[in-house]
Amino acid sequence: MGEAEHSPRRKAVILAACCLGVLIAAMDGTIVNVAIPSIRDDLGASAASMQWVVAAYALTMAAVLLLSGAAGDRYGRKRVFLTGLTTFALGSLMCSLAGSVGVLVGSRAIQAVGASMLNTIAMAIVVQVFPGRVERARAIGIWGSVIGLGLALGPVLGGTLTDLVSWRAVFWINIPICLAAIVLTIVFVPESMSRRPTGFDPAGQLLGAATIFGVVFVLIEAPGRGVTSGAVVGVATMALGAAIAFLTVEARHRTPFIDLRLFRRPLFCSAIGIAVCSFALYGGFLFVMSHYLQDERGLSAIRAGLCFLPMAAAAALGSPVAGHLIGRWGTRTPLLVSGFAFTGAAASLMLLEPDTPMWSLALSFAVFGIGFGMVNAPVTALAVTALPADRSGTAAALATTSRQVGLAIGVALCGPLAGDALTHTAEFATATHPLWAVFVLLGLTIVVLALLPSRAGLERGGAELPVATTR
Repeated sequence: MGEAEHSPRRKAVILAACCLGVLIAAMDGTIVNVAIPSIRDDLGASAASMQWVVAAYALTMAAVLLLSGAAGDRYGRKRVFLTGLTTFALGSLMCSLAGSVGVLVGSRAIQAVGASMLNTIAMAIVVQVFPGRVERARAIGIWGSVIGLGLALGPVLGGTLTDLVSWRAVFWINIPICLAAIVLTIVFVPESMSRRPTGFDPAGQLLGAATIFGVVFVLIEAPGRGVTSGAVVGVATMALGAAIAFLTVEARHRTPFIDLRLFRRPLFCSAIGIAVCSFALYGGFLFVMSHYLQDERGLSAIRAGLCFLPMAAAAALGSPVAGHLIGRWGTRTPLLVSGFAFTGAAASLMLLEPDTPMWSLALSFAVFGIGFGMVNAPVTALAVTALPADRSGTAAALATTSRQVGLAIGVALCGPLAGDALTHTAEFATATHPLWAVFVLLGLTIVVLALLPSRAGLERGGAELPVATTR
């Protein structure tokens, strides 16, 4: 069936199925943060192990996102999307039954493999089902808003489930959502694949994953093991070698894992940089503030989760506003708002004290939420429209990959920059000052990068997007 034959009602149901998939994929990137203290106490885990529980999800997703997109192009997007939903449900079940932190980290990686299929394939399905420029822009705006909403609601829902049921419930919640999405996909989503599927690049895939893993390993493990320990030095050396080999292989491969030529375009580089910075801010913020609220302030998981409600509300309001601003003035305005909001929120947290008034925390959280709500849709729009129309799928996948890389790096930075706070060896608020200072710099970096995009660039790149074939 061709795209033009889909009724508006069927298109809405297809979009709903895609949004359910990206909702759980996004939500599970953050839902465990408020549950971390409970998981740590129940499994007897270290602070570094808890960083891995969060980082393993983002790392694995970053490593296989582009492979999942290529698999959808080659073997059918509906088929791969269903595989992703099934894999994600299985990983969630395994997480809920984990009896050790090692099993939990491994199960989180399985979750991430499924989530990678949901993120990339959902966008491809939306592009295929909504061929018109206006309707596609609206659908992509909804898609981006759902991702932002899932990421923002994760801590609130995670705290509520942890306190009322158990930390294991943050994984149980995924299973009925997966089942509903599976039914909708089987019944309503058409099969589609690319006319010219991209080739696979296993060497580039492995080398890229090894590089990212090495960087995150050093950031997480160096504070505890020591920067001169054999493991840290060995992994750092491996990461450096992998990075050099990655650049060499990708420059010569006919169908590279990441086409390095894309980074010759300043607007695309800007989008990728903003994605990494914004999600590093988000990942580190959630991880550290979850510890602050429960370990330093002594709040229950549900109260800690509710403290994130101003952030979630601001993000939910900011996402559609960002979409409106993109249509009216281009990507620069929402990205500038995002950068300044992140900077202001991080600067305010440098004044954090053990007894900081809750209204002050709520204000900082809300400003942070504005920054986060304003960044998702513009980053995707900028990445997609900065490249030729036939590279829009690659652009969206790289933007999503960059988000996950940023999330992992943000969590990993918490060790070297706020490790004494996480291990309770120093006064929490003072020990986190270096982290907030770095986060201020990341916010300002977003502002600088946001000055590159222009409405003219957006319109030139966004004249049209490719439409996949269906069968």
